[in-house]
Amino acid sequence: MKTLQVAAGSVNQTPLDWEGNLSRILEVIAQARAQDVQMLCLPELCTTGYGCEDAFMMPNTVERAEWMLGEIAKHSQGMILSVGLPWRHHHALFNVAAVMVDGELVGLVGKQHLAGDGLHYEPRWFCAWPQGQVSTTTCLGKEIPLGDLMFDVGGVRFGFEICEDAWSATRPGSTLAAYGLDFIFNPSASHFAFGKQKLRERFINEGARACGCAYLYANLLGNESGRVVFDGGPLISNYGDLVASGRRFSFKDVLLSTALVDVELNRSRVAATASRRVEVAKHPGLVQIDWSIQFSGEAPSGIAQHCEFSKEEEFTHSVGLALFDYMRKSYSSGFVVSLSGGADSSAVSCLVAIGMKLAIGELGEEGVRERLGYIDLPDDSSEWMKVILACVYQASDNSGDATEESARELATSLGAEYQSWSITSLVDGYTSMVSEGLGRELSWATDDIPLQNIQARVRAPGIWMLANIRNALLLATSNRSEAAVGYATMDGDTSGGLSPVGGIDKAFLRKWLVWLETVSSPAVGVFPALSYVNSLQPTAELRPTDCGQTDESDLMPYPVLDAIERAAIRDKRAPKDVLVLLDDEFGESYDHSQLRSWVIKFFKLWCRNQWKRERYAPSFHVDDKNLDPKTWCRFPILSGGFTAELRELEGL
Repeated sequence: MKTLQVAAGSVNQTPLDWEGNLSRILEVIAQARAQDVQMLCLPELCTTGYGCEDAFMMPNTVERAEWMLGEIAKHSQGMILSVGLPWRHHHALFNVAAVMVDGELVGLVGKQHLAGDGLHYEPRWFCAWPQGQVSTTTCLGKEIPLGDLMFDVGGVRFGFEICEDAWSATRPGSTLAAYGLDFIFNPSASHFAFGKQKLRERFINEGARACGCAYLYANLLGNESGRVVFDGGPLISNYGDLVASGRRFSFKDVLLSTALVDVELNRSRVAATASRRVEVAKHPGLVQIDWSIQFSGEAPSGIAQHCEFSKEEEFTHSVGLALFDYMRKSYSSGFVVSLSGGADSSAVSCLVAIGMKLAIGELGEEGVRERLGYIDLPDDSSEWMKVILACVYQASDNSGDATEESARELATSLGAEYQSWSITSLVDGYTSMVSEGLGRELSWATDDIPLQNIQARVRAPGIWMLANIRNALLLATSNRSEAAVGYATMDGDTSGGLSPVGGIDKAFLRKWLVWLETVSSPAVGVFPALSYVNSLQPTAELRPTDCGQTDESDLMPYPVLDAIERAAIRDKRAPKDVLVLLDDEFGESYDHSQLRSWVIKFFKLWCRNQWKRERYAPSFHVDDKNLDPKTWCRFPILSGGFTAELRELEGL
């Protein structure tokens, strides 16, 4: 029996934080050494951080990464280690994994398939390494191989699939396996999305089974650079069976998943497979290192038990972690929310509290104090939320008692600071000033939208002022459904430096609030005070109360809106094709002419409001339907607006 103790690690990094990133890498190496790990895979670009954007093209970034590599090498004796970094070669930049054996750098492996869809822009910065090509480069003062490499260390062979490489139909592992492979390292920076972990487990298990080896998958962790959340969860699969599954959404700086792998057993299984493809020649990029690996006589690891999250739990844990990381990495002293008592602002307030609750639950009070050392937290942790979160209800003449009660009860239950302001005099002042300038009275009959918008806009200066006073971050409360059709007041309810629910649809958000009130995650507990908001019909409360204003009466039912957005924006379908899908999905609930009018309305509002989406505060990516024009969904600010298509649709 030849068993090896191997590991995959996750680290919560920050772009360009050289000393901090180095310390976390050294911490996970130390943990691995304490557990007698012989092979350790760390994530893609973990030296610099994955989200450096155009700073990747700065020579200083590569120089600093090389310096870090030298420091890491000093602490990597007695193991095989892989870390990710950017590297320049022939005036081109490559995304590479550095391999160290017993403290010596022995090679740089180039990523062959670059991620260029969704939020990924790797082709902007990096060149894909050509399959089968090998070169040499000077790193840490010596010539080392660079390219499509395979390693033989003391008779144990391993190769690489760097993140996107494994998602490709021409994944490198299938080629490497023909030369006899014991391990595949997959250093990744794979962003969180609903249900994505199951896909990862599937391709990791399939890669290990098809290649007849063990597979080490290492992912980044936390809110690294603002918008993108990494869920950690390092995995190890052995010949198609998951034998190690690390924690997801951890608030710790580093995670380590370890497993014992029987190399000889896997080789016997491969030898018994008649259909395998064999290459008898030497791999063109084979790097042979004479170093004695310390095998163990222990039994190999069995199938791992791992926790599966529901969609609601994934949303809860991912955004809670993202907010906590955003606060501490931006050195904000907390958050401020203009709490209307409605679904969106209530969800945002709850998510702030959830982030703190999860952090305390995992790190303990002292661990949270350490991470938030720049904030003067009270001795009594039950008072922390008053420092971390301030909620303000801003009432106009059109606000109702029910929403004020909803806001007050929720803020009190969260332990947040709560204030109630009246904006009536501000609204009256602006209305009077503009009326005098126009020489006429403003009325709801002629000035409906301006009279609504001024109420939303006058709420912004005061809440910004409070955020400045508290050195806190103002959170915007718009959701993705409203962003799709521009159902928001620019410089009003869109005000804020961060929009935590800007990447999620309203229909899910409402379901999530009910779930949080009645079911919730065991780590978080239920929020009974949400019964107030969950009993209300979503409304902007900007028209007089006798108008009976609701969001859905202004727009359309949210499930219909979300279905149109999904078909039109995510799936890029034309208006007439969207209508066909709506007839099929909602035909029993609404007649054809009503659905057609909603499709027309959506496309008109979508095109008209791109300028708003360009100005929304950053939001978190939680699925593959984001509307963020900077990192996901690009659309022209000025366009023909599907005029011909909608004219044709009106005749159907």
